Amino acid sequence: MKSIKYALGYGFLLWLIPFVVAILIYPLREVGSPMFETIMPLVLTFCCMVFTRLYFRSFSTVLLSEGLKVGFLWFGISLIIDLVMFSRGPMQMPFLDYMADIGFTYLIFPIITVGSVHILADRS
Repeated sequence: MKSIKYALGYGFLLWLIPFVVAILIYPLREVGSPMFETIMPLVLTFCCMVFTRLYFRSFSTVLLSEGLKVGFLWFGISLIIDLVMFSRGPMQMPFLDYMADIGFTYLIFPIITVGSVHILADRS
């Protein structure tokens, strides 16, 4: 990985920003509005696009392997932090329920990073 410091930092922000948004719009989920389930993937996608751009902006050439590594690192960061939070306390949720409701959504990260690398490679 070319810049582990940036990859880890952006990965943490990719977890933190959507988490803050989720807290702010949580009342939508409590009343059963489908808006929560619509807004959250949009926030994840937008944030991932921004951080993918920031991460790869200094690369003169990009490799598919770098897109895979950073995408799955970001996926792992969000999963690990979430699992710590959702395994205990007031937000406790069984693992399979967590994965079905939240966890698999984080696959947006490697999809975007790999797709972006593919586009950048085609332009080189």
